[in-house]
Amino acid sequence: MVDASKVVGQLLAARQRHNAPLILELDLTEGIVEGPPTDPIAAIQAMRRTRLSDIVEGLRRAARDPKVIALVAKVGGGRIALAQLQEIRDAVKHFGAAGKPTVAWAESFGELGGGTLPYYLATAFGRIHLQPSGDVGLTGVAIEERFLHDTLQKAGVDYQLTQRHEYKTAANTFTQTGYTEPHREASGRLAESIAEQVVVGVAEGRGLPEDGVRRLVDEGPYTAAEALEHGLVDELSYRDEVYGGLRKRFGDQVRLQYVGRYQRSAGNLAKRLPHPGEQVVALIHATGPIVLGRSHRTPFSGPVMGADTVAAALRAARRDDRVKAIVLRVDSPGGSYTASDTIWREVGQARAAGKPVVVSMGVVAASGGYFVSMGADAIVAQPGTLTGSIGVLGGKPVITELLGRIGVGTDSVQEGANARMFSTSLGFTEAEWARLNGWMDRVYEDFTGKVAAGRGMTRERAHELARGRVWTGADAVANGLVDELGGVERAADEARKRAGLPADAPLRSYPKTGPLERLRPPESSEDRTAAAATLRLRAWGPMADLATRLGLPAHGPLSLPGHWTIT
Repeated sequence: MVDASKVVGQLLAARQRHNAPLILELDLTEGIVEGPPTDPIAAIQAMRRTRLSDIVEGLRRAARDPKVIALVAKVGGGRIALAQLQEIRDAVKHFGAAGKPTVAWAESFGELGGGTLPYYLATAFGRIHLQPSGDVGLTGVAIEERFLHDTLQKAGVDYQLTQRHEYKTAANTFTQTGYTEPHREASGRLAESIAEQVVVGVAEGRGLPEDGVRRLVDEGPYTAAEALEHGLVDELSYRDEVYGGLRKRFGDQVRLQYVGRYQRSAGNLAKRLPHPGEQVVALIHATGPIVLGRSHRTPFSGPVMGADTVAAALRAARRDDRVKAIVLRVDSPGGSYTASDTIWREVGQARAAGKPVVVSMGVVAASGGYFVSMGADAIVAQPGTLTGSIGVLGGKPVITELLGRIGVGTDSVQEGANARMFSTSLGFTEAEWARLNGWMDRVYEDFTGKVAAGRGMTRERAHELARGRVWTGADAVANGLVDELGGVERAADEARKRAGLPADAPLRSYPKTGPLERLRPPESSEDRTAAAATLRLRAWGPMADLATRLGLPAHGPLSLPGHWTIT
């Protein structure tokens, strides 16, 4: 027989647990996922990683939820980019502003290594705990770049590259042995701007003067005891002591739940499900290097933004009566000029149809990433977003000497004076070089002209800010390339305002397609399933990035210059 009293007891215990005060948890040491998965590989990779949108939306929802009483987060590692850190910082501060305690704890902020950015993230929390054996690697900001000229020369590879203009420095990787003056100037300002943001954030979070924080940065790194002495952390504690202290403060009946689980819980999910006739802001993700054709990813690398896919999503949103405004989330270093122009056109078409478009820039929205953004009604970026790089580059490696050294012969026949213009077996002729430079001038003029029109400035001013130079989001706002600082939520608020929607109008990832819909072929180029990404195999596989850097399969002429390590 079933023991009724036992069943009732279990039900009461379950109800008590469900109604218990909730402490939300975050683990920010394993990285985060930017957007919803669009293909099977992305879904597998995202299974045990938290989405940025779940963190931001979850913490904003929890700030209003009386059942949620505190937030505790494990911080450390270097797996989250600066702009994403800043979006999380904003959400944590919003949660704390509701009068709810926020606690960060770390085993170490860098163990015999830099920990500036993870520590910067931790300073958004009300209290910081550090394991007694840990360190605070507050050592500042450095940008390190590699130059391959001498290596390529030894290998017998000669690069013939041209760019518009002096700050479009991707070519320098192959043609220089170190910084040119414009390259050093631009990279130096990037490091300076990022350092300024870190100093201000740490000073505000820890209640320290900015000049004092600068001195601490110059004298770092610090042992746990030194960090405590200087006021960089509040307590030296192990994990069990951190959590034990929270339970002592709020009671043993408190329940722990990850923010991602909280955001996707049944109650919150019900509030997020669409209902007939609702008016929404569509959130369209435009992520990865920009290419012609469909968006895709490989088993070994990240997403690639296909013009056909993003354009199809913008067309579908434009034709959808429920969609009243669009937030285009751009996270891209650029790529194909023609593909970028395709997406730029669809942004303009959506605006012409009366649907405001607001761009939310992620970690990077530069070169082609800026091209697809510049026609929007407004652009919102984080202070640490890398943007601008308004310029163009092109050319090819000439590997004749390399082939000769390894015993490879080349012969050819051709019809047409320029049939071998892009062959890597020989250099450009005078006529071909003139033709390439004419193309470069045309693309640069088109790019800067559209910047001037989209941003309401003269061509002369657009050229002054362009020339291939990369800016942080903070400097881009000061120069008029970006409208304001903030994340997706700020962009959504701006889109609602421009569309005349209420402040609580939902922001929906768009288009929302199920697994079966993504598998079936689209009915036409205007079917919303045409906005689904595909899985594609590339011959270079995990060596794709190296191959690209050697000039083998380039994404396109509107690419962010250089390959940087920022520490």
